[in-house]
Amino acid sequence: MIQDIGPSKLDNTFIPYEIREGDCLLVFDEQGRILIRQDSMAENGFPTKKEVGNPSNPVYLFSLDDRRFFLNLCSAPDRLEGGFTRRTVRELRDILGGGKELFAAFTAYHLWRWYADNRYCGRCGAALQVDAKERAMRCPTCGNVIYPRINPAVIVGVMKGEKLLITRYRQGYKHNALVAGFTEIGETLEETVMREVREETGVKVKNIRYYKSQPWGMAQDILVGFFCEADGDGEIHMDENELKYAEWVSREDIELQPNSVSLTNEMMRMFKEGKMKGYE
Repeated sequence: MIQDIGPSKLDNTFIPYEIREGDCLLVFDEQGRILIRQDSMAENGFPTKKEVGNPSNPVYLFSLDDRRFFLNLCSAPDRLEGGFTRRTVRELRDILGGGKELFAAFTAYHLWRWYADNRYCGRCGAALQVDAKERAMRCPTCGNVIYPRINPAVIVGVMKGEKLLITRYRQGYKHNALVAGFTEIGETLEETVMREVREETGVKVKNIRYYKSQPWGMAQDILVGFFCEADGDGEIHMDENELKYAEWVSREDIELQPNSVSLTNEMMRMFKEGKMKGYE
């Protein structure tokens, strides 16, 4: 999955480092496209402070092995040497298919989106300031403190004997997927599983079991995977506003996603390959 970058390790400890000439400086434009090298993204694909020039209020994000990553809080650098282009994180996913550079881009996008969405205090309207002691935005007027937002969402592998409930979204991602959705106020994750499966496909479920979780910076999510079983005959009544496809698919007929970065794809693969001990 996207976070599986071993033996490399991402360290998200907040430390108010000062940026150095060789540190990576991540620059997003207003559309959320990240600046990368045109020739290669396999290693060191992001510009450095030296290449960008005078960054606008750079804030430290995280370290990846011995490399430090900073965010340029202004979308446009003062100057930039040639050889760079802009890509969305979705485009990077298709280009790279995985690896530590992609994980760095996803994680940076999550933080960039949070910083971009929290420029003013929601309590008094004053301009917020980057906190010097923790990952937070602080209001100098009323003292309000805003921390990064993480949206909990579930991925659900619904089983019925030798078949898995496969879906495809009406809009957006075009490949096979599983039932998924965000947790609502007042819900447990298990209740989210039951509601999302029922709303999207009309299927009732039982025997809900936790599988694994995954950070997913593209949507500021923490994805939580569950397997469960159809309760009853599993007749599908698909929500056509949400989905364009929902069917029970046999193991051997499951078509996996084109890359291996998502929790959804790993769960489909686990079922397809019969590696479901403890969940079936």
